[in-house]
Amino acid sequence: MASISLKDLVKTYGDVEVLHHVEGEIQDGELIVIVGPSGCGKSTLLRMVAGLETVTSGEISIGDKVVNKLEPADRDIAMVFQNYALYPHMSVRENMAYGLKIRKISKDEIDRRVQEAAEILEIGAYLDRKPRQLSGGQRQRVAMGRAIVRNPQVFLFDEPLSNLDAKLRVQMRLEIRKLQQRLGVTSIYVTHDQVEAMTLGDRLMVLNGGYVEQFGTPIELYDRPATVFVAGFIGSPSMNFLPVEASGGTLALANGATLTGGTQASGKVTLGVRPEHLVQDDTGEIRITVQMVEQLGANTLIHGLLEGSDTEFVASAAGHVTAQAGTLMSFTAAAEDLHIFDATSGKRIDA
Repeated sequence: MASISLKDLVKTYGDVEVLHHVEGEIQDGELIVIVGPSGCGKSTLLRMVAGLETVTSGEISIGDKVVNKLEPADRDIAMVFQNYALYPHMSVRENMAYGLKIRKISKDEIDRRVQEAAEILEIGAYLDRKPRQLSGGQRQRVAMGRAIVRNPQVFLFDEPLSNLDAKLRVQMRLEIRKLQQRLGVTSIYVTHDQVEAMTLGDRLMVLNGGYVEQFGTPIELYDRPATVFVAGFIGSPSMNFLPVEASGGTLALANGATLTGGTQASGKVTLGVRPEHLVQDDTGEIRITVQMVEQLGANTLIHGLLEGSDTEFVASAAGHVTAQAGTLMSFTAAAEDLHIFDATSGKRIDA
């Protein structure tokens, strides 16, 4: 096993810089999730760690070794891809063993590793089947088994669950987390799905346009997002954002109502409040005109517009709540649940 160090990484294609001075220290045995929207550079960063993309500048270390100039085969890593990349003419057993045969591992050792991985992944009954005879989830287990048998220092996962249906994705992400904890292998996992990121990662690296917006634990990112982007990306439904005027600890909303707390800043700022932190209150300062209500069973999402503006707003209420479109509903939020950001830079302003 090994730690991973990313130091001032830059990646350019011609004159276009796509990754900008990425920094991060990944501890031995940690599972880090790189998360962000499509095109933010997360897969490029993963491929740089794997050696499938060159490093324009900066340094990648695995353990105590700088690996910038090492070939992928010499980095002692194993990758699991979105498309499984299984050989269709080979059995499950042969797919899992192929990489070890290339490395000239003894037959007895190959058989031992394949059998051990098959038991861990519960695919022992499928070892003699071809990939076409397996379900999507079973194929993904085979792809993971092929990585496990190599006993690598590092696992790299590139959106491995994207081809699975929603229910199977939930099941497989739990399996991946349990597997990683059992094996204790340092892992980097790439996804665009923030729920997947929150449930899998020891820490999350949030990328936006090639920049690291924040690197921290899921709870740190949820409770204290460093930027408007992180605040809007982490959490479902997304955080609500309101333009407000701050003065002496008071926040003035566009409809004339005021909230207390959050910041001692003055001037125009952006107020963020999560839908689940809004409490229905007939005397509440946050009033919205209801547009639509989503009944989700355990909770209800209320969509509307902030009174007196065209700012969209979502509130989440426990249980069943009914409201007709066009009606006015009022909410309040505790001062500790208010997030204040600079209106220009989007960076967090602490209380």
